[in-house]
Order: sequence, then C-alpha cells, then structure tokens
Amino acid sequence: MTVLDLPAAMELSIEQQWPHRNEDWELFLKLGEGLVAERDGKLIGTTMAWCFGEDMATIGMVIVSPAAQGQGIGRKLMEEMIRRLGNRTIVLNATEEGLPLYQKLGFVETGRVYQHQGLVKDVPLAELSPGDRIRPKGKADTSLASFYGAASGMDRRALFDTLAQESRTVVYTHDNVPAGFAMLRRFGRGWSIAPVVAPDSTSAKALILHWLAVKQRRFCRIDVTAEGDLSGWLDSLGLPCVGSVRTMARGPAPVSGPEAKVFALAAQALG
Repeated sequence: MTVLDLPAAMELSIEQQWPHRNEDWELFLKLGEGLVAERDGKLIGTTMAWCFGEDMATIGMVIVSPAAQGQGIGRKLMEEMIRRLGNRTIVLNATEEGLPLYQKLGFVETGRVYQHQGLVKDVPLAELSPGDRIRPKGKADTSLASFYGAASGMDRRALFDTLAQESRTVVYTHDNVPAGFAMLRRFGRGWSIAPVVAPDSTSAKALILHWLAVKQRRFCRIDVTAEGDLSGWLDSLGLPCVGSVRTMARGPAPVSGPEAKVFALAAQALG
C-alpha cells in the first residue's frame, strides 16, 4: 500500500459504511504498513498492520469489495500480513463478518469493544476526589508514552508520540502525579476521544467527561473495552452504543500492568 492507494482504499471503507476520511487512512499508513489486492488495475482489498516493539502487532482495515467477496482474497491478504509479522502476537478487533476467517487463522477471542457515538447535549460534572485534577498535557509529561505501553501491554511510545501531534491531550493527576490521560482528535464524522488510559473507572469517566464538555452538542465517538465497564454509563449520558467488535489475539495476549488500563482504544484498527 502506498499513499496513491488511499483514495481507492477510502472508497472501499465507504462501501462498508465505515466513517474513515482520507486523513484517517493517511495517519494509519504513517503509523504502519498495508497490503492491497488489485484486479485489472482496480483496488479490491486492503489490510494494514502496526508493530509495537519486537513481540506485538495489530491488524486492521481488512476490507474486500462486496463484488469480490467469497473468493479467498481476504484470507490471502491476512496470510501474507501474518507472514510478514513473523512471531509477534497479533491482536485485532473482528466484526461478525470477519470472525470465521480469523478463527480459521488461529485467532482466539479475548474481549469485546463497544462503539459509542452521537451528540451529548447535557454533560454532568466529573466526580473528582481531593487531590485529583484534570489538566492539559505539559512539556514535563514525558512519562505518558511509557504509561500507555504498560497499560496496554505493548510498546506504544511511537504511537503515543504520533497521536499527540494530531490530538489535544489532558492528564489526570493525583496529588500532582500523572496517573492517566485522554486524547481528542478529528476522526470520521466528528471527534474521537481516544485513547483513554486511567487507573480506575472513576478517573476514566472524569477524563471522558472533560472532552464531552468541550465538544458538547458535537458528534463524538469513543470505543470502550468491555473490561472497563463504561458502555452502560455512556448510554445513560446519551451516547448510544451503535455496534461492537470482538477483540482477538493470535499468540499470547498482551497483559496490562497494575497501575492503569486502557478504557478506550486509540482506534479499533490500532487496538
């Protein structure tokens, strides 16, 4: 995949009713690599991958044109990308349509992700304990990338640095010590609150509420993990769940550290 393929790739994602803009595809390609399938000079399939350190990777943006489905194209793209990734554990988020293929390729379900989006009209105040604070990211916040890696069980330093250039970031602190963060960036139809990393659900909610208040009555999207148990809470705020995917791993699944976990993904494709 090259940048010249991105307009046609975006057309494939539009066929799937996915919201990705050309800028979103450009960001994904900047962060990783992709493969395309062509027939008679026309792009009919894609897959992308992102490596996180020497032992972890994610795969996403697996798309085959409806007119070319059922011909093994998706499997060939996946098999070639898996070969390129070598012995890394591979994580992906599977739609129901892609689930049978991924199971045949050795992926095992490890969790679920719930996609919430819409416009929140009334944003409640966040509940913060004494000593807690939400503030903008500063130059001294050099530990956040490593913090993200420990929470996700992957080396996410390069991803954090790239997303930070595309996003606004706020930090959750306890007694002035950074303990979590949340980013906000343009994505799809509006704004994506992603990722959200926090020590517990209360601090994760405070981070999310901060950005929802900033973008009140604007279209926002957030993809939360089932483990974080925020889906019902987002429903109650007026940000409905519009779909879900199954998180799957091929190889030993990543393990988050004890200090924090990922409550909302950077993107379904990136994990």
